[in-house]
Amino acid sequence: MRRADESGLVTASRRRHYTVRFDDGETLECVLKGRHTILACGDRVRVARVAGGGSIEAVEPRATLFYRSDAVKEKLIAANVTQVVGVVAPDVSVDEELIHRWIVGAEAERCRFVLAANKSDLPDYAELIDRVRPIAALGYPVVRLCARHDASPLVPILSGQHTVLIGQSGMGKSTILNAVAFGANAKTTEISEALSAGRHTTSQSALYRLAADQGRGWIVDSPGLKVFGLAHISPEALPHAFVEIRPYLGQCRFRNCRHDQEPGCAVVDAVKRGDIAPYRVALMRRLVRESRAARDPARA
Repeated sequence: MRRADESGLVTASRRRHYTVRFDDGETLECVLKGRHTILACGDRVRVARVAGGGSIEAVEPRATLFYRSDAVKEKLIAANVTQVVGVVAPDVSVDEELIHRWIVGAEAERCRFVLAANKSDLPDYAELIDRVRPIAALGYPVVRLCARHDASPLVPILSGQHTVLIGQSGMGKSTILNAVAFGANAKTTEISEALSAGRHTTSQSALYRLAADQGRGWIVDSPGLKVFGLAHISPEALPHAFVEIRPYLGQCRFRNCRHDQEPGCAVVDAVKRGDIAPYRVALMRRLVRESRAARDPARA
């Protein structure tokens, strides 16, 4: 008989109802005890058995938490991930700022970021690759693939990792998932019915094990994302989430430099020399303004 406080992994969520998978492979439908806790796929939780299922009694400490937020609300996407894989494709208009926001969100949690350029069989693919060259220039891997035919280029990236897939709707995340994850096709309906969602699970995050021949690890499929606010990252932490800005921090004339108009700013000087792209500094400043506005007491 299972102990009342055994640990399990959250693999699906619908409001305050969750599917929890225990280490022996058994799954249990659970409700969350208390009103002040929010869970995400990838959370480790302590579960007690109750009539008809389980009760989530506590959440174990998280190594990472990948989520989006604005001044009003936040949306958890996945917990305890080690990497973020963004998916783009040539047949859907690519919002390049959205990609950079994914990167900042990943860097803020010290997660690896990888960009999957999907649908390489389409005619505008070469243009897509040109558009994402600045991402590769920053040092982030860009993996070319056509998941409909062969998702194997992603397998070494996913193996042994805890991954969250993100992207706008129509980029092919589900196709990637079905190619690399154990039982993803079968579980789509299962999870929806178990959680009484009444809707397709692509509207909610769900966690799957990698296929047995693709190494240990798991992958979270997230809903299509049109916006990705980062208001939860403090203004002080945001510059550190830009990999090319990071080396210049602490080198400015003023300790509290905002990297804007201050004289002797090492970041501004690097932009003038061409060492940092102006649009990246502009994005950093915009995110800092958003973060400050979200924390403004006058907003309340």
